[in-house]
Amino acid sequence: MLSWFIRRQLDAFGRRWSYDVSYMRTALEKAGPGALFALSGLQRVGSYRRGVPAAVYHGAKVTAAVAADCGPCAQLAVSMAEADGVPAVILRALAAGDLAALPEDVRLAAELARATLAREPGIEVREKILERHGYRGLLSLAYGIVAAQAYPTLKYALGAAHACTRLRVAGADVPVNGRHPATV
Repeated sequence: MLSWFIRRQLDAFGRRWSYDVSYMRTALEKAGPGALFALSGLQRVGSYRRGVPAAVYHGAKVTAAVAADCGPCAQLAVSMAEADGVPAVILRALAAGDLAALPEDVRLAAELARATLAREPGIEVREKILERHGYRGLLSLAYGIVAAQAYPTLKYALGAAHACTRLRVAGADVPVNGRHPATV
């Protein structure tokens, strides 16, 4: 009964976001409901957003998702940002890695994600974020970065990752970090 309910939830998620949930269905079938309950903690981490506007939060999250995977997980991050009201012009700039085209607060969030993933100190960026959004805001961005990296990493570990694919923003293919959509 519990597995049936979880399958329905997974299928609904997949339909809503046009996302392939087969790796989660496989985990449910082969490892049981407990395997997916463990992921629920990661889902809570990835949805924590306090003290920052949606565009700022998604600036960090999309940047981290594209760095980890420009396929289905990055597309999911973009789609969720769109649903959260982030303007397409911002999402296109994030996908392209064009930080100069971003509003300052979103640029700072993207720079934080880049510095974090590169294991660079990012002290000045972090200080500016703390000044503008406080510790809750910084923590929200950090959680978004962690979650955006975790799912592609999980999929790669399970052998369920897909090759780099095109990202779509507002129904149009967009370049990903300087690569034209036709070559991605």
